[in-house]
Amino acid sequence: MKYAKTEAGQQAFKARSAALTPRLRSAFILFDGKKTVGEVLAMTTGLGVIEADIQHLVAAGLLEGVARAQAVTALEESPNAVAAEPLSLSSAQQRYARAWPIATKITAGLGLRGFRLNLAVEAATGYEQLRDLLPKIREAVGADKALPLEQALRE
Repeated sequence: MKYAKTEAGQQAFKARSAALTPRLRSAFILFDGKKTVGEVLAMTTGLGVIEADIQHLVAAGLLEGVARAQAVTALEESPNAVAAEPLSLSSAQQRYARAWPIATKITAGLGLRGFRLNLAVEAATGYEQLRDLLPKIREAVGADKALPLEQALRE
């Protein structure tokens, strides 16, 4: 999975926020949307950066998946394009765009216990893959916590 810095992440970096420890700052700098998590972890091995640290940055909203960042940028650049389209093929794409950050946040909150599930969510590239993960997410966090994701996938 590839990550890019969010606007909030860039502001936290500039403000030298406590959320970005010196060790995490070094890893954060390397996320440019082109390097994979594995590549960044390999580059920061000597610093002791681990996968859980990256998940912490994602959960804190400082990093976001590249696919998500590109979708948000596309929506910001042409907001009328989505509004003018009837709900057809793009309906699944819109549901995915709404549901993916919710699913990522839910599974990132599981910590190491939900590590593999979180990776599966982050690897999901479309609505169908995310929908297929819903039962596993519901089982891991309970029906109440999975409800926002279910609603995003239905709407």
